[in-house]
Order: sequence, then C-alpha cells, then structure tokens
Amino acid sequence: MIGSAHAAPGRREASATVDARRGRREGAAVAAGFAALTILFTAPLAFHLGSVGRVDNGDGQFSIWNVAWVARTLIVDPRHVLDANIFYPHLGTLTYSETNLGAGALAVPIYWASRNPYAAHNFVLLLSFVASAAGMYYLVRYLAGDRRAAAVAGVLFGFCPYVLAHTPHIQLLMTAGLPFALLSLHRLFDRPSPGRGAALGAVMAAQAYFCGYYAIFLVLLVGFAVLALMLVRRRWTDTATLSALAVAATLALVGALPLIAAYASHQRTTGFTRSLESAREFSATWRDYFASSSYAHAPLLHVVGHGATADMLFPGFVAVTFALVGGWRGWTRGGRMREIVLIYGGAAVAAAWLSFGPAARLYSLLYATVPGFTFMRAPSRFGLVVVFAACVLAGVGLASAFGKARGMAIVAVGILGVAELIAPLRFPPVRPPDEAYRVLATMPPGAVLELPVYSRQFGFVREAYMLNSTIHWKPLIDAYSDYIPPDFTANMEALGGFPSRDAFRVLASIGGRYAVIHADAYNPAARAQLLERLKAFAPYLQARAIDGQVWLYEIVGFP
Repeated sequence: MIGSAHAAPGRREASATVDARRGRREGAAVAAGFAALTILFTAPLAFHLGSVGRVDNGDGQFSIWNVAWVARTLIVDPRHVLDANIFYPHLGTLTYSETNLGAGALAVPIYWASRNPYAAHNFVLLLSFVASAAGMYYLVRYLAGDRRAAAVAGVLFGFCPYVLAHTPHIQLLMTAGLPFALLSLHRLFDRPSPGRGAALGAVMAAQAYFCGYYAIFLVLLVGFAVLALMLVRRRWTDTATLSALAVAATLALVGALPLIAAYASHQRTTGFTRSLESAREFSATWRDYFASSSYAHAPLLHVVGHGATADMLFPGFVAVTFALVGGWRGWTRGGRMREIVLIYGGAAVAAAWLSFGPAARLYSLLYATVPGFTFMRAPSRFGLVVVFAACVLAGVGLASAFGKARGMAIVAVGILGVAELIAPLRFPPVRPPDEAYRVLATMPPGAVLELPVYSRQFGFVREAYMLNSTIHWKPLIDAYSDYIPPDFTANMEALGGFPSRDAFRVLASIGGRYAVIHADAYNPAARAQLLERLKAFAPYLQARAIDGQVWLYEIVGFP
C-alpha cells in the first residue's frame, strides 16, 4: 500500500510531463503551420518587411506611423506614449483615434533592431494572422475535440475575407482576442477556478489595447455567453463559478482602466462623440454578407453589386456549408453540442442585427445604454462576430464530417478552404526618404509645419506627413486623426498661406520652428504665389534643404 501510494504521484508527474511536451510540440506545429500559410496569403510581404507596406492608403500610412510611434516611445519615454507627435502643442493626441498600444508593444523588438517603421508594422501584421488562426484552432479543438477540424477552422477565421480586406487597419487585424477569450470562458465553466478567471480577465483587458471596437464586441459576446451558460448549466448559485467570474471581471476592468481613463479624459475635455447619424453611413446591408475580395468569390461580388464603403463579411462557402452542418448536428446531438450552437448561433444573430446599425433599432438601444458605443461609427464591424461564430460552428460541423471521412477527403477540404480565401493584396514599395527629412532629423528640436496644410483649398494626404515624421520624430503642427482639435481647424487657412503675417502670428503663438514644403503638391498658379511669398519673407527664413520637390526651411524670426 505504501509503495502504491508513493507511485501514484510519480505516475501523475510523469504523465503531466508527457502532456506538457506534447503541448509544446503541438504549439510549435500550429505556429509553424499558420506562419507558413500567412506567408502564402500575404506574399511577398514576409520577404520584404522593411521595404514595402500599405503606403498607398491613408489609413495604412496612419497605422505604420502609429505602430512605430508606440514601439519607439515605450522605450525612450513611456510616460508620454499617449502624447503623440501630432497637433502640436496638444497632449494626449494618441487617444484621438485607436492608440494601438498592443500592436506597438509587439513591434518593439523589430523596431529597435531595425529602426525601420515598415518592418515593425509588417511584423505585427503577419503575427496577427498567426495569432488569430491559432486562437480559433485551440478553441475548436477544445470544443469539438478534433485537431483536423480545428486546423481548417483556424484557416477559415484567421484568413477570412473581412480580415484580408483590412490590411491598412492594423487594429482591425487584431482578432485573436475573440477565440482566446471564449476558450478561457469555456474552460472556466468546465472547471471554475480563480486562475481560469484571471486568464479570461487578462485576455479581455489585453484586447482593449489592441482594438477598442473588438474590446466592446468581446464584452457583449462574453456577457451573452455567460448568461447562456449560467442558464443552461444552472450555475446561478455556484460559488466557484461566481468567484471565477468575479476575478475575470475585476482583472479585465483593472487591466483596461488606464486606457479607459485616457479615453474618458479625452471625451470629457473635448466632448468628442460619434453621432447615430454618422453610424448610418457605415452600417452593413445584406449585400455585405455576400461580399468578399477573394479570387474565388469574384463572381459573387459582381452579382450582389457590393458598395465601395462596405465591409467584406462573407465567410466563404466552406465556412457557411460546415456552419450549417455544425448547427444542425450540434442541436440534434443535444448536451454540450447544443450548448455551443445556442451560444454561437445566438451571438451570430445578435451581431448581424447590430451590424445593420441604427435602422435596425438594436444598435440605437445599445448606443443609448452601453458605454463605448458613442466612440464607434462603423456598426458593420459587428459582422466580424458573425464570421467568428460561423467559423466556430463550422469547426463543429467539420469535426462531425471528419469522423467518417478518409484522409484524402480531409486534405481536400483543407486545400479547398485555403484556396477559396486567397485574395489580391497590395504592398507597394516604400519610397526613399526625401533629403529634407534626413536633414530635419539632424536639426535641433522644434515643431514642424507641413505644407500644403490640409484645408478646403488643398486636399493633400495628411497621413503622409505623419508617416514621414518617423524619420525625424519632431512634433507636427498639422496632422490627421479621428478627432481634429478646433483650434487647428480655425488656424488651418492662415497656416495654409505660409509664409504670411497671419501664418507667422499663429506659429509664434505655438512655437513653430520648421516648415516642410511639398512644392509638387501646388498647382502652377499656387506655386508661383508661394515663391513670391518666400521671397518677400526671406529675412525670417533660412533654407536648410531645397533640392528636389520637398523644401525645408527653418523659421529664424517673426515679422
């Protein structure tokens, strides 16, 4: 008896060690497999990390600047990471849009190893696909118990048309929090403990730093799933479950509190909100759920007549087919499988309803009652939750089908799932930096005015100024974000006439020191007037770099 009593713990320890080794091997295989698929889907990005990027798109330029700013500032001045170098002399300007603190943190090693903002951004972009696909893999494996089905479900979610259409928006690629949070929730209900509550809370808090939209989606999704599980499993008085959920809620709130406080301060001081009317423009229609940019879905896109501003919410034929199979088979099997269908089927219906925006009423109700909705303006993004739920149910359906299928049939389904989702992606080459910016990087500190100033007269892409600032990191007077300070709007016509007495007056009041002029952005008449003004105000300006079409002047005096 004594010998067997001592042997049992030894066997348990040995078994745990074997399980840990298997887990590590599986994790490495999952990461390697989805990394290879990421390279395939985004080719040739992985082989040109530092020399290509979504520089053809204003949102893409904004994302590259944002990630690089955070990656740099978290190391050199973490206390002021929210005081981004835009709209000088305003502070807290990173909260004028998504902060992307999570993406920037992931980019830190690459940024500091290369000092290349494109490499830093592109690394995080690639990593987002691997993490999202892996998250779905582990969720479906846990729920359905089939690694093959989990692998296909990971492909369907990680590389879904919605995500591939949003490569210029780094925050919208950060979908991994959804599957990892739901995995944590299911594990919590299966065996409640403070540790599992902490895991759920940590994932939910982390999601806030990666994407504010998805953080709100996750609160609603987890809340719905908790209510469903409490009802089905009758856990209303179970102390262990309630305690674990309390730990999760507390950690999620405390973890996200610094970011919540920053946005609350921004809203309190500026009064910034999104109106319900503005949400109508970015609401989904039924056509969006048949829209995809993949090669295989091109005929479908042509048939439905998809609009230019809508999201790509079609999950794919493989996902839809097996989601229907999973919903039917799961419901008829009852028990845990019916529970899964209830949670994810119900979430899909609710999210689709919300995606239609104010016209469908439910969005208006939550806008009036749920904190955070007043910051959002794109209800169509709720369609991601529909895609997510469909992929989970597809995993259930795939597991059911694979139970009786032969090896080649399973491989064929996997290949079909990959081939169906491949879509054309653009990653244009990065232009070499202009000499004016290289010189500016060597100059003493000072605020920079970029010209032409975006105004009713000039529609110049402001995000390009922000991207160019990654060369010198000096504060910019003019820039772009979701929120534009009223004083900048009031002064932009005067600043746009630089050099002029009105422009010098504004610059003197805020401490402007440099002017970068993009001469090629002016039409011939405007350029002639600019040259006349530069000549008239020459005593107050020192040319530092005037070769090419980008000119750098230092302001050395004020009239």
